Amino acid sequence: MNINPFLLYGYNGPEYFCDRVEETKYILSALRNGRNITLLSPRRMGKTGLIYHIFNVIQKDEKDAACFYIDIFPTKSLDDFVHNLGTAVVGKLDSFGKKAAKTALSLFKSFKVVLSTDPVSGNPQPSIEFAPQETKNTLAEIFAYLKQSKQECYIAIDEFQQIAEYKDEGVEALLRSYIQFCPNVHFIFSGSKQHLMTEMFGSVSHPFYRSTEIFNLTAISEDHYYAFAKKWMSKNSIKLSKEIFGELYHKFDGHTWYMQRVLNRLYETALATIEIADVELCIAAIVESEKEIYQRLIALLTRNQCQLLIAIAKEGCAKAINSSAFVQKYHLKNVSSISRAIDMLLSQEFVMKTQEGYIVYDRFMALYLKGL
Repeated sequence: MNINPFLLYGYNGPEYFCDRVEETKYILSALRNGRNITLLSPRRMGKTGLIYHIFNVIQKDEKDAACFYIDIFPTKSLDDFVHNLGTAVVGKLDSFGKKAAKTALSLFKSFKVVLSTDPVSGNPQPSIEFAPQETKNTLAEIFAYLKQSKQECYIAIDEFQQIAEYKDEGVEALLRSYIQFCPNVHFIFSGSKQHLMTEMFGSVSHPFYRSTEIFNLTAISEDHYYAFAKKWMSKNSIKLSKEIFGELYHKFDGHTWYMQRVLNRLYETALATIEIADVELCIAAIVESEKEIYQRLIALLTRNQCQLLIAIAKEGCAKAINSSAFVQKYHLKNVSSISRAIDMLLSQEFVMKTQEGYIVYDRFMALYLKGL
């Protein structure tokens, strides 16, 4: 079966990965020179794909290096974090058998390693179990395991801002105390809630203050993205002009996932030549398929919140939501009600604040709201 090259999820090798040459080079250089990275971007800009691409390069260049990707978005506590970290790394730095057993006996006193079999590969699949009162000791032993391996390890922790939501006290300081003494372990801290991540790594009151190099991931350049899209469309005997691609690119500001979703559908059509009407039809079909979800989300909002959200969508990028011109144009209430509404819309990620102004976070939702 032919793979649609415009992937929406996961990583399928460098052939299906668009550009990010300079970003990859920069982050690799930082990690290899002892500088951990804080990777920031809005959701769906391609952080996870970039991380896997970087790991792919590392594993080609450094045969003995170990790479681990851990998504902590579902975690609610330090217990959950430690379980995810331990399950990801324990047993992966040594071969199973006598060596693994010896390592476990000498280091792992606070938790036990449970082995099961991966149903797909048939390989041993370790996970860890520990009592709640042993959480911090377990964390210490996991870092000791990483350090004593003397193996170059690269760990990406995605949605790292989640640790700020834990009720456990001192989590940031605890993690920082171990991370700074593991010279063979290199970290990428990735997050999409940029205000929380910026505070964690940029505020003097936080333990991770100035402990990493902050890297903001922006959109792939139009030229590089077009070259990638044109190559794959041509292989499927589809003509995509630079002008048509440019229309699509600017509609979504080059935001990766939204671009990929439309390109994925256009590739599927196998049209001889893509016209702007074909692009619009694809976008309309996507918005229509999501309409019920958007309606349910809007139903959760108050009248003021809903009015402001629609106003921002219709504006495209709202630069001055408290101005009298904006208030009058969209028949909004007073400034105080707008302030309360925007705080909620930002916290629930209906809206994102950019350098230019406020935009609706979900680009397809913005198009749906624009049509109301």
